[in-house]
Amino acid sequence: MPLLSDAANDRRADLPRRAVLRALACACAAGATLPAQAAGCPPLLDHRFPELVSGKPASLCQFAGRVVLVVNTASQCGFTPQYEQLEALHRKLGARGLTVLGFPSNDFGQQELGSSKEIAEFCKLNYGVSFPMFERTEVRGNGANAFYRQLAQRSGVAPGWNFHKYLIDRSGNRVQSFDTRIAPDDARLRREIERLLAETAR
Repeated sequence: MPLLSDAANDRRADLPRRAVLRALACACAAGATLPAQAAGCPPLLDHRFPELVSGKPASLCQFAGRVVLVVNTASQCGFTPQYEQLEALHRKLGARGLTVLGFPSNDFGQQELGSSKEIAEFCKLNYGVSFPMFERTEVRGNGANAFYRQLAQRSGVAPGWNFHKYLIDRSGNRVQSFDTRIAPDDARLRREIERLLAETAR
């Protein structure tokens, strides 16, 4: 039987690699995505939570490269009117790179007892909330979700009440904590937001 030429041998040896490349090309054409970490998602944002309205899981990786203000919210709290100021921040600074994220929680004073639908309707009807909101979750103690555990660890402060605020820089590394009593329009918080918006992701 005649021996294969060197060129033929090269082609045969290259078959597995070409098959892998074809499979990757097909996956990309079908809309498949690489894992979040491979795509450069900061570990702090490498979490998924069900959206408040749709219930569909959404990745926080989509907010990489933005300044993120994370707030644990409640519908029946004395600080609930802060929703209005949070929405104002979202509308005013969103185009410049700020994202406000709301995490309803019943951890403090049992002030968020409603269903996802009821929470969403309350926020929309009373405050016109349009920034991303997620389904009710736990934000303190042993039951806190992994994202909030990381926020508390990095900032050194766990939420003490509803409407506690965490400010994350564009790189997804630095986290600052702001007490419930520091309103979204407080000059101290606004200065830090402006400073981080002026930075580029590291």
